[in-house]
Amino acid sequence: MTLVWNQPVEAGVVSMNNKVTLACKECGSRNYSTTSNKQTQTERLELKKYCSNCGAHTVHKETK
Repeated sequence: MTLVWNQPVEAGVVSMNNKVTLACKECGSRNYSTTSNKQTQTERLELKKYCSNCGAHTVHKETK
């Protein structure tokens, strides 16, 4: 079976993309959520995003 974008997922089929939360490294607030493919990307995701608590662009790291 091939997975096609925007089609319903059958019962028992596990999605490759997992929902992850990004937390600010400076203040620890969890501001963003995104998806990450665990099969192709084994290390934790780090992105530079705007933190409304810090008021600046800071590094946000994937949390559990």
